[in-house]
Parts: sequence; structure tokens; C-alpha cells
Amino acid sequence: MRRIREYATASPTMTKSNSRSFLIAGECVPPGQSRDVSLAISETYTGDKVRVPLRVIRGKKTGPCLFITAAIHGDEVNGTGIIHDFLFGESIDLKCGTLVLAPVVNVFGFESHERYLPDRRDLNRSFPGSKNGSLASRIAHILMTELVELCDYGIDLHTAAFQRTNYPNIRADLTNPDARRLAEAFGCEMIVDGKGPLGSFRREATKRGCPTIILEAGEPWKVEPSVLRIGIRGIRNVLSTLGMLAESAVRPPFQAKVRKTQWIRATVGGILKFHVSPGDFVEAGQAIVTNYSILGVEQNVLTSPANGIILGMTTMPAVKPGEPICNIATLTPQQLQRYRAKLEQTQSAPYAQAKVDLATSMDVVDPQSDPV
Repeated sequence: MRRIREYATASPTMTKSNSRSFLIAGECVPPGQSRDVSLAISETYTGDKVRVPLRVIRGKKTGPCLFITAAIHGDEVNGTGIIHDFLFGESIDLKCGTLVLAPVVNVFGFESHERYLPDRRDLNRSFPGSKNGSLASRIAHILMTELVELCDYGIDLHTAAFQRTNYPNIRADLTNPDARRLAEAFGCEMIVDGKGPLGSFRREATKRGCPTIILEAGEPWKVEPSVLRIGIRGIRNVLSTLGMLAESAVRPPFQAKVRKTQWIRATVGGILKFHVSPGDFVEAGQAIVTNYSILGVEQNVLTSPANGIILGMTTMPAVKPGEPICNIATLTPQQLQRYRAKLEQTQSAPYAQAKVDLATSMDVVDPQSDPV
């Protein structure tokens, strides 16, 4: 398997985009050029082609090929916004290699503001797909053969599911050396280690020899400014680490690599008053949320089962028993102390702003006060 560090001295045969013309979606893109192409993935009821829009940017010199995808879930538009602002922000002067940008993968879902495809299947559980399978399976197969197999690395942009928000974090299989380097290079404060769910895009792409990481950040149906800044900076960090951009990567104050996460769930139905926000450090036994009856009577206080960081939260304050409230990435007491100390020494402006922005989606109060 390729290694990021090899590209500085690698022979031209070591990258997938080393030919004079890069062929994608039936079109050739020569070195040093940028071109918009479209990849046919399906058809409408009237037989018209449904196409995924792509922007292909090539450096003049041989180098790695990186894809960046968004909106595999059609309602997760933060990633679309990240790619959009990346294209229209700072200049993208590639020293080498090829960059393939797909701001909307699930065109069906994007058009209808739906997470899933018209067949109600989850595209991100349908990989690697098959040529003669369901709608989801056929689209997955096309993406694997027409995109993944052309590329050396990948970044897939996501948000939380419906009525949830995620503090920006990278997810990757850290047992894969290339995926680990991409994950570290992106620059998030938190990296969640794992291969990914069965049938997920990043799991199957990595298995196919194209190490792929995902960014999880923010809410669906929104384009959140602080999430955009984190996503754009992360992409540029990866491009710099790959030697594709002539700039230095920006590092976070700390990087917590976690493998275990756990959800706190409601024990009774009611209305929630939160005591923490996404990205907060928490200690075992700390109050996380108070559950009140609809008439304002306190029912119970849920506490953190472990030391950790708030990875994700519900944005819906009304809950029934068993519904997820808060996702905690667990840390040892030593890790918690160390990361807190580093954050006190150096604040990362985009992440500090993200904590403020994401907390606006929920009612956060001091647990010592009487919020009702």
C-alpha cells in the first residue's frame, strides 16, 4: 500500500493519476488543467440521466489523487458547503497530483432534502455495491469503479443524523498507516478510531486500497460557518501533508484518539435541560442533563458514566425512554487532565467558535441553577 511520505521521491508509476491525461466519467483532463465533468449514476422515471457533478483539478506534476465527497446522505449539506467555499476561497494552486471534488453524491436525496435514496436504502450502507443490484447498490458500484479506483486517498464529509449535532471529529481506521496519517493531518481535536460500519463508503474504499477518512461535523439541513472553516482548513492540511499544496499544515492544541464511545439515553419521557455542550470535557459522575415533566417537575438527572469529551448530542429536547441524548468519547483520567491543560494553554479559534455555534441548537443551563 502507498505511503504519504513516498510521494516526494516516488516514481511516476506509484500514483493512479500519473498519466498525461486523467480519464474520469468518460472525459480526459490533462495535467495543469481544471475541468467540470459529470458522472452518470442513474436515470429518472422519464429516462433522463441523473449525474453527480465533479470538479477535477490537476497539478502540472505527477502526484497523488485525492477525492473529496459530500452529501452521500442527501440532507447533510455542511459538506456541500465546505467544498463550495473551498473552491471559492483561497487559491488552489496544486503543486502536483489530482483533486476530484464531488459536492453532492446523493443527488436524489439532495433534491428532496432526504437522507436516503428513493428506494429508502442508505447509500452509506450499500458499498461496494453491485452492477445488477438495487438502486443503492448500483450507485455504490459506480462510485467504487468510477471514482475510488482512480484515487489514492479519500475524504468523505458528513454531519450528524436527523435531530442531532456532532462536534467536529475525524473517523478513520487507525490500523491503516495511510488512513492514520490523513486523520492526523486533517487537524481535528478528536479522532475516532474504527473501520466504519459494514457497507460504509470509507470502510470499503479503504479495503479497496484507497485509504479514506470522514469528517463528522454539525447538523443536517444546515450550512454552519464554523464547520465550514474547520472543513476547509482540514482539506488544505491534508493537501499540504500530501505535498499537493505549498503551505504548512495547521495543528490543533491536542488530538485525542478514542476508540470507545457511548450514548447516554433517556430513562423517562420528558423535556430536557442540558448542562453540557458539544466539545465539552466531562468527568465521570458529572451532571449532563436534567429531565423535567411537561409541567416542569424535575424527574431525574443523568450523569456521565465516564471521563470524556461530548462527541454528539440530540437537538430535540423532548424525549421518550431509551432515546439517545448525548454521545461521549471516553478518555482516561490522565488523558482528560492532559488535554484540558493543552487547551488552556492554546485555544483553537475555529473549534472554540464551533462549540459556541453548536450549543445554540439546545437549551444549556448551569445544573446548580433552577432553570424552570
